[in-house]
Amino acid sequence: MGVLSYMASHADALLKATGEHLSLLGATMLASCAIAALLTLLCLRSRRVEGIVVEALGAAYAIPSLALFALLIPLTGLGFTSAVIVMVAYSQFMLVRNALEGIHDVDPALVEAARGMGFSERQILLKIQLPLALPAIVAGMRLAAISTVGIATIAATINAGGLGGILLSGLRTMNVDKILAGTTCCALLALLLDGLMRALENRLRASVSHGPTGI
Repeated sequence: MGVLSYMASHADALLKATGEHLSLLGATMLASCAIAALLTLLCLRSRRVEGIVVEALGAAYAIPSLALFALLIPLTGLGFTSAVIVMVAYSQFMLVRNALEGIHDVDPALVEAARGMGFSERQILLKIQLPLALPAIVAGMRLAAISTVGIATIAATINAGGLGGILLSGLRTMNVDKILAGTTCCALLALLLDGLMRALENRLRASVSHGPTGI
């Protein structure tokens, strides 16, 4: 039986696993974006704080995901919750770093012009810096989403479900078609997300190239 035949005959199982994978992805990205927004605002208050936060997030990103899963199991147990916590932690580095880079890359002359027109710092952030930083922010979201698809596969080792369960089952039984089917679904999901978010990123870059509309 070839991989395509296997996928056709086990479509229900693959669709269910894909749905679980998307649930992990959705929960992770919602929580990640909310936390990253708060951390970015905190970093904007002080360059020193920014350096500490970015270094800490970078250090956390360097820890192998399996090690973080193992550390969390005694606290939150096996399954969905532990998987999401770990994936949220991994996403922060890409989200916060890209958001900060996008904001810092805004032309200082535009910021000074806004101040000259009487804009408050909050108005400058909301009407000038964030709109112009959106392409970089979306790029960070794209990288975080693709990374989460991969880490969610590993999360099957702690019974979080998803396409990783198909892969692990295939490895245990040495079923090559099953392994390839799970890998193919993961790859297609990552490519689909990359394509959609890259298109959004490009559209935003084209729109901000004309300059901010707030001044």
